Amino acid sequence: MRAMSSIPAKRTPLLAAVLAAAVVAAAGTAPVARAEPSPGASQPSSGEGSVTLLPPLPVRLGEGQPCTGPSSQKATGAPWAVPVLGLSRAHRLADGSGVTVAVVDTGVAPGVPGLKGRVTAEGAAGQDCAGHGSFAAALIAGAVRPDSGVTGVAPGADILALKGTDDRGVPSPELVAAGIREAADRGADVIYVGHALRTGRAELTAAVEHAADKDALVVAPAAPDAVSREEVEANGGQPPRGPYWPAAVPEALAVVEFGPDGLRQRDAPPSHDPDLAAPGASMVSAGPDGDGHYIASGASLAAACVAGAAALVRERHPELSAAEVGRRLTATGYPANPKRVDPYAALSLTTAEMGEYAAPPAARVRPPADPGPRVTALTVAAVSAGVVALLAALAVVLPRGRARRWTPPGLPGSG
Repeated sequence: MRAMSSIPAKRTPLLAAVLAAAVVAAAGTAPVARAEPSPGASQPSSGEGSVTLLPPLPVRLGEGQPCTGPSSQKATGAPWAVPVLGLSRAHRLADGSGVTVAVVDTGVAPGVPGLKGRVTAEGAAGQDCAGHGSFAAALIAGAVRPDSGVTGVAPGADILALKGTDDRGVPSPELVAAGIREAADRGADVIYVGHALRTGRAELTAAVEHAADKDALVVAPAAPDAVSREEVEANGGQPPRGPYWPAAVPEALAVVEFGPDGLRQRDAPPSHDPDLAAPGASMVSAGPDGDGHYIASGASLAAACVAGAAALVRERHPELSAAEVGRRLTATGYPANPKRVDPYAALSLTTAEMGEYAAPPAARVRPPADPGPRVTALTVAAVSAGVVALLAALAVVLPRGRARRWTPPGLPGSG
């Protein structure tokens, strides 16, 4: 969709933040939130005022690996994604209050800081051994704490936790599809899915369509956070390129990540047909236990940011359907390829300012079909045209030839 001329003027803070992040990254000092030890932890040896790296959150747990424990480090400053998303301005208009975001992932621990009192867990989803679901839930809806600048995109939203993986953090199409259906049936307004699956097209498509019928917007990553060596070897030495489910379902919103420099990481798995991009590299959020923070990267975390933005829009514009919320987020995205989510623009722009927002969404770009039939059709058409031209020429030449008795002009017997 084309952007109205009035839109860029309203996005100066976002552009400035992105450019500033790019400059900092180019200088070799990525704007990672400053971290300090939790009470009782040892002081960092690098000295006061230095940046302490946060521990990385595991993508999934290996066989026999213990559950993710509390982090001993706490981020005190605001992570780079907060100004890039323009959250200080967006939160003046909405914070997600009254909106329920379902998290179909590894579960959400009950004591995640910033989420206390706003998490409802279905069955085993109240336990989070891997930690990814808790991390994503805090990105979506974590409230800012007095001792930290880390905040979720929709800090007033409620979280409904459902299992989409086993205890090790390994997802399956059956679990994810069941989680999406359960979330929709329980009235979730936004459904976040934390994984990109290469199988399960039929059941995940049916689940997303069920959610759409229940007026719930499904947001999912357009790429996995990581690809195993076995998957690369099975794909001829190259990482697979999708499609990934449920993000590839037309009713879902597919999201890819970018980092502080505005680019994806070099080793990021290829994405498939994303609708939006959002911060997703070097993200800071809570773990499943304790009040410390972890750092992680991946398209699933960008999807969490977009799920939070969708919650803000659903609060600010309750008259919009789930499909209309998705169109508003994409129509107001900051111009890029793909567009970058702009929560403040999605909340503040009027329909007139959005131009083509009210029109049906453009069809997703899919890999081109086999060109064989088209080439054949063009060949037949060309041959047919040649035959018609030949017949037309003969219709002129034959009568004249007969009149001249098939002799050249100027010779005896010619007409």
